[in-house]
Amino acid sequence: MEKLTAIFISAFVLNWIWENLHSRLYLNYRGREITQRTLIRASFVDATFITAVSVIFIEIPYFKLRLWYSLFIGFFAATSLEIYALKTGRWKYNGFMPIIPIIKTGLTPTIQLGLLSYLIYSIAR
Repeated sequence: MEKLTAIFISAFVLNWIWENLHSRLYLNYRGREITQRTLIRASFVDATFITAVSVIFIEIPYFKLRLWYSLFIGFFAATSLEIYALKTGRWKYNGFMPIIPIIKTGLTPTIQLGLLSYLIYSIAR
């Protein structure tokens, strides 16, 4: 339980920093200004996802030896979320957001969950 708590806290803090840094690459969230409340809520959701997935990498021996799978799990989850959010107008990118050509999602949100998951799981080991 202590490990999960440490993972959640680390994930929340790192995601909050990430969200604040890349929020400047968005025009809006649901047609409104992006506020700290929005960023804190996004960080909480991301931290919850990272913590939930971490159970696989803590409990299952096969995955303990393959932390790099978290890169793909996070990438898939983030890509799915970005595609959904863009299609439904939840948020919009501004002209500074680097776009991944084939999937047409923003670079920073697409790599966020995978990269931070891998980093946190590697440190928590």
